[in-house]
Amino acid sequence: MYINDYIIGGSSDWRRIGPLLLRCAELNMLESIERMARHILSNLMYAPLLFDSAEELFIAGKKEAAAAIYEIVAEAERYQHSERLALCQFRLFTISLSDDQNRNLWAANRFETFVERLDEVDQLDALKELANTYRSLQRWDKVEEYAAKMGHKARIQYDLKVRDERRASEPVKLPGRPLFFYIAYSHLLRGNVCDELGDYEGALGYIKSYADLSWVREQGDEVERWESLFMEWSKANIILTKLLGGDSTVIDQYSAYLNAHQEERITGLLYMLKAANKYNFNIDDTLQQFKQDLEKSVIDLVQIRYSRKLVLDRHANLLLELAKYLLDRGEYDSGLEFLTKSVQQYQLINDEKHKILGVFTNIFKHSASSTG
Repeated sequence: MYINDYIIGGSSDWRRIGPLLLRCAELNMLESIERMARHILSNLMYAPLLFDSAEELFIAGKKEAAAAIYEIVAEAERYQHSERLALCQFRLFTISLSDDQNRNLWAANRFETFVERLDEVDQLDALKELANTYRSLQRWDKVEEYAAKMGHKARIQYDLKVRDERRASEPVKLPGRPLFFYIAYSHLLRGNVCDELGDYEGALGYIKSYADLSWVREQGDEVERWESLFMEWSKANIILTKLLGGDSTVIDQYSAYLNAHQEERITGLLYMLKAANKYNFNIDDTLQQFKQDLEKSVIDLVQIRYSRKLVLDRHANLLLELAKYLLDRGEYDSGLEFLTKSVQQYQLINDEKHKILGVFTNIFKHSASSTG
């Protein structure tokens, strides 16, 4: 009644509307938020105020309420080609990411055209999110494209920051992470693409690029933390790339690394199984060593360092590679068990593979029962 009588039927007074929007967000009254926002946006002068309210809600973790406002502001400004429109789309992209890979693909495709309209600083985080999303979708052409753009833009910004002492002394907008991170992370992602495409020499070249961070002039605890992580990752990825290239002598070395780094085990075991299946390596001892990790629930897995969507995708791939490994060794009962689990996991993330694998699983079960 208050909204009808004093907002829609009265004057558009921001002193009433602003606090009421925040209160509606606390009560999760999304329909009321949408009604007020649509009403006052008949006058575009309210767009900045609504956007600021959405940002406040976004920071406070009220993502659904923030998304409702971002959608309306974006709709009102769809012909403005403004930075605010692009930032609305960036927020909507990050909010909409979920376990559903089809939805994530749709969200990424929708957002792509807005990246270049963002502030040059926001572009770095936007490109990182796009690259990570396509990485979980195994769209390696897109990962390469956005990782390359991120690295190029970050290098320009980094060089400007280092060379311009006056600019460094003034308050400036900063990205979510140190600038060098985006350069090094670009190399890491592009090395990952090379590994996936079988270009192991190219992968080693990129690894060397983020292993040597002696050029970094940024300072602080966060800078040191990321430098340490990139150096750690480079050492592990050199071993992994050799393994993927067919070098079986590094199996024990990589197993020791996974033993010391629990957060890397799902990804590491996935790639070990890929190498084992490709080159017919025997990694029975390693699988026995990490048996508990292979049997962990998805809920346990998503608590580690990587994003939820990437972990779920890699876990599904891990189960499939493990099924292949066991079936090739004649362990049909265990192989079929993990094949069934992989189908369930692909279905959870709405990956089309679950349909093909489901048919194959049913055929395999029927064949096994007929010959059993």
